[in-house]
Amino acid sequence: MEDTTKISCRAFADLLSSASPAPGGGGASALVGALAASLGSMVANLTLGKKSYESVEAEMQACKAQCENLRDALLDLVRADAECFLPLAASYAMAKDDPNRAQNLENALETACTAPLAIMEQCRNVIDLSARLEKIGSRLALSDVGCCASLAKAALESASLNIFINTKSMQNRAKAAALESRAAELLKSGEKAARVFESVQSALKGEP
Repeated sequence: MEDTTKISCRAFADLLSSASPAPGGGGASALVGALAASLGSMVANLTLGKKSYESVEAEMQACKAQCENLRDALLDLVRADAECFLPLAASYAMAKDDPNRAQNLENALETACTAPLAIMEQCRNVIDLSARLEKIGSRLALSDVGCCASLAKAALESASLNIFINTKSMQNRAKAAALESRAAELLKSGEKAARVFESVQSALKGEP
């Protein structure tokens, strides 16, 4: 399968808008999460080496490395999400009277949840870093911290929908409930992202 993260932004947008089911919402979520992580790296780079922030230099180096790792992981998940969808597409294409269709479909629905769940986990990590960068990052890059948190929250929430649409059709309700519970737990990170955004917004508007 083609690595769609290596094509131009316009080409990716064209592919996303086509009738092809992949990349879809999951891949788009992963890409947005990767952009959020990239903004985190940007904030770190704009802070490093500045005399005013010497006291957090070591921690900022760590934040930069973590953001870069998260960016790469989320970019890899763009492709992984499409690959996870392939078995599901194949199962839906099976004849409805095929005796293996139901089990294949059940397995494929569970598989299709793996990448979106991983996307959510990585976006939670980006949000955690944004909260720290809001405290110790360069004030000149404060708006970028807010953008980082906002994009990570959007990616987190978007990825969750790609879990819920699959668990809705699963016959094994216990497995479906476990996946939904994990997604719901990760969604709570969105509250932290919202707090970061609100804090940044207040600071930029000069509010106490």
